[in-house]
Amino acid sequence: MQTSKFKAQNAGPALTFALFMFNFALCEPALAFKILSPTDGQTVSAGDTIPITIDVGRDTGLVQVRYYWYGEQDDTLVEQADTNSTGSIVATASMVSTAASDPPYGGRLLVPQDGIGPTRLLAIGEISRGRLGGRSVFDELIVQIEPKATLASIEFETDKPLRLGRSGQSSDYGHVDSLGKIFDLPVVGIFSDGVVRSIRSPAAGTSYRSSNEQVIKVHPHGLLQIVGNGRATITVTNRGKQADLDIIVEVNDEPNQPPVAEAGSNRTVKAGTRVELNGLKSLDPEGEALFYAWSQVRGSKIPLLDPNMPKASFTAPAVSEKRLYRFKLRVSDRKGAESLPAFVDVIVEP
Repeated sequence: MQTSKFKAQNAGPALTFALFMFNFALCEPALAFKILSPTDGQTVSAGDTIPITIDVGRDTGLVQVRYYWYGEQDDTLVEQADTNSTGSIVATASMVSTAASDPPYGGRLLVPQDGIGPTRLLAIGEISRGRLGGRSVFDELIVQIEPKATLASIEFETDKPLRLGRSGQSSDYGHVDSLGKIFDLPVVGIFSDGVVRSIRSPAAGTSYRSSNEQVIKVHPHGLLQIVGNGRATITVTNRGKQADLDIIVEVNDEPNQPPVAEAGSNRTVKAGTRVELNGLKSLDPEGEALFYAWSQVRGSKIPLLDPNMPKASFTAPAVSEKRLYRFKLRVSDRKGAESLPAFVDVIVEP
């Protein structure tokens, strides 16, 4: 009886301690730096200011947070605002927030006035580690930007008609036109608020139609391909408005199919791992040599080695929680025909 009574008396403190630990775990902050608002997939209005709230999680020592807007498939730019010796384009932060902001590290963020469609919001937090230097953390989500204004008309920022080939090489695309070439049109919308917005992407509600797919073929993502000589009219539709662009193609009629980009399989890696992006399975139907162009379209910018080689690489950065990095590959042949883009996701975990 004495033994049983002793056990009963000591069960209380043990149970209390267990409950304390359970509640402590429930009350713990998020594991990592995270955007709490807006939320992924939320619709926001162009030109509005929206509240930004951050949970710093266990990433203590935060000095400031910089916020950047990107189109859903735009290349991620170098974020640092200081002198950039690499020749890369440096992004300008839309807002910089500190612990003194209200709320801390957040505030009121201006939605791009010319924004439309799916748009990435990237938050970069700078952490001080004293004499050990510093590091950065990030979170990223996609919101849907909708203009309050109505679409008045659609325009093409190019010559009309657009001539591709021998009779008038267009300078819009930077290299000689040939059969198989894949390109996009600079399509903009003129809205009732006077703002000109890029509506090239189908994600912005734009659809394309070719009057002659033996001359110009329409691909996903609003990309067009030269498949033959002649004339074609491209009809662009968005929000009930329509515009036509006549295209005259007069290129060398030597057969040339566009190459195919292959960016490899998605994968998950540990922080600190050397990651290789392999495009060697890309191919050209005619067997010609390929030119490679790797770029990053999701995640905080990381140094990418050999971006113009079949294999590019980077070192997976330190993270407090799983983070997604997405890369894009396009290849071209010696005649200038480009592939459709291929994408590969790399998830980095602690």
